[in-house]
Amino acid sequence: MENVDLRFIDSVLDKYGSDKAKVIAIMQDVQEKYRYLPQEALEYIAKKVGMSESKLYGVATFYGNFSLDAKGKYVMKVCRGTACHVRKSSNVLQAIYDATGTSEHKPNSDDGLFTLEIVSCLGACGLSPVVMVNDTVHAAMTPEKARALVEQLREEA
Repeated sequence: MENVDLRFIDSVLDKYGSDKAKVIAIMQDVQEKYRYLPQEALEYIAKKVGMSESKLYGVATFYGNFSLDAKGKYVMKVCRGTACHVRKSSNVLQAIYDATGTSEHKPNSDDGLFTLEIVSCLGACGLSPVVMVNDTVHAAMTPEKARALVEQLREEA
């Protein structure tokens, strides 16, 4: 488990006045830093805002945008919407699986660099097939471009 910087958590709590009505915003800030919600952070937040851990976990698991699982440095989202599907995003997805060592049932690469997520739509249908890496959209992907992208990201890591 990644070390949680309690000073950072305290600064987030201070920003929101340790108000349990603002736990969603607090968790969003924490997830932005760690790319997921570490257990230690959730336990600490629950204590500081005066909320039970189970209630806080209930909030974290209710909203699909929160993740309790560690993510790689690069979160790759492969669009499987209609436009991307028709333009063979399944071939792009397979190339990324092969290049990263991930699979449908194993979304994180062994080296900790990649997390692969399949999404219904990225809202870039005119650019399909699309892969998003963190906040950057990569348009008109092919299996070759996908493999080259993975290699480029490995070199930058």
